[in-house]
Amino acid sequence: MSVKQNSPEKAQTREEAKKNRESAPDQAKLKRKRIRIRLIPIWLRIVMVVLLLGASLIAGAMVGYSIMGDGKPSEIFEKSTWQHISNLIHKE
Repeated sequence: MSVKQNSPEKAQTREEAKKNRESAPDQAKLKRKRIRIRLIPIWLRIVMVVLLLGASLIAGAMVGYSIMGDGKPSEIFEKSTWQHISNLIHKE
């Protein structure tokens, strides 16, 4: 603890300060305890994460197919594109 040199208060030892803190634990606990109000509920956070993961998967597939594969980004939603990719992977 720092004590100002001009203060008329008596300097406390560590033991005295510790006793003073222990004598009033209820007040300290009341000051520390806060009620936290969540702006976004947990269930909504989970839904948002799932939707963002799906959107990033679709966006990544569109970017990868159009830039790396030299195709149109809208072709990623066609069934024939996915059948062609499956045939390439499984060598049918």
